[in-house]
Amino acid sequence: MTTTRLPRTAGALLAGLVLAALAGCGSAGKEPAEALGTKGPAKPVKAAPAVPPGLPGMPPVLDPNDVYAADRPNKLSPVVKDFPSRVYVPNTNSNTVSVIDPATYQVIDTIPVGVQPQHVVPSWDLKTLWVNNNRGHTLTPINPATGEAGKPVEVHDPYNLYFTPNGKYAIVMASMDKELVFRDPHTMDRVKTVPVTCYGVNHADFSADGRYFIVSCEFSGELLKVDTERMEVVGQQKLPFEGAMPQDVKVSPDGKTFYVADMMAHGMWVLGGDTFETPKLLPTGKGCHGLYVSRDSKEMYVSNRGEGTISVFNFPENKLTKKWTLPDGGSPDMGGVSADGKVLWLSGRYNSEVYALDTQTGKQLARIPVGGGPHGLAVYPQPGRYSLGHTGIFR
Repeated sequence: MTTTRLPRTAGALLAGLVLAALAGCGSAGKEPAEALGTKGPAKPVKAAPAVPPGLPGMPPVLDPNDVYAADRPNKLSPVVKDFPSRVYVPNTNSNTVSVIDPATYQVIDTIPVGVQPQHVVPSWDLKTLWVNNNRGHTLTPINPATGEAGKPVEVHDPYNLYFTPNGKYAIVMASMDKELVFRDPHTMDRVKTVPVTCYGVNHADFSADGRYFIVSCEFSGELLKVDTERMEVVGQQKLPFEGAMPQDVKVSPDGKTFYVADMMAHGMWVLGGDTFETPKLLPTGKGCHGLYVSRDSKEMYVSNRGEGTISVFNFPENKLTKKWTLPDGGSPDMGGVSADGKVLWLSGRYNSEVYALDTQTGKQLARIPVGGGPHGLAVYPQPGRYSLGHTGIFR
């Protein structure tokens, strides 16, 4: 029998083809074989935290774990960096705005405005401060670069004022009219009126993605959930407390939890905004009213107007950790934190005064006489890329 020998090169080629075919059959449905010379399979790349898709037109979320990431100490926008540092105090009984120089703790100007000014609100683009003249049915613009007031704009029942996160609309909290009124953020022309069935819409805050906001209804003890883009109420619930009177609203740094101050339940309601479940009450003090987040996003200052104290809530620890008492009593109400994060400013609603407190120790730094019925004071400028309204909610 004659054996035919293949040339050496041809034999090597055929052997390679056979091995390749066998390898292909043996690996069907399995991962490719490990390449020669490697130490093992490649390690999977750890995925970065997902940034929630925002409301169309909204500035991108900087940190999915912290909606206040743009609010670090002295991180001022180029728009406001040259504005003088001031504290603007609306005096509801005096129909004026007291202007305080925080460096000297002195009132340096008093601006006449409309009837019953409730809040001083930074505009979405940071260029204007709007004074909400509730019973005068006007908004008075103040130029924060000069401190001068402009011509009032007619707006009915402007108890409070917010802005959608994309800057597309201003939202007037028309408390007595029982309406949420979406308006042009510059001209304040009415775009859409949303009637509500609760009484006393007054404070709000937005979800991390800006697609909805939670509203407190002071006089009927209810909460609303509103779709921002559709401009429609999509949820409503009665708070589980007889005589509830919800006030300020603030979302947690991670955007998952909403806190609602309640001056009759004497604490904060805590609930998940996405699920809008029945909230739980966290007692803080008598007359719980205003909520303000620290510059490092770790704490929230809670003013208890009925007892002259400030509770401090720690976000990482999820509990109250401190309580400060005003040395001579008082009625701490609304306010804000200084640009450097070192001073908490609060109006004394029933004492015609303003309080300045050290944010580390709670020590009272100043007690400043102002007009009658000081309410929603604004510390300005503050860090942040844009304003959501009220006395300054910046992101």
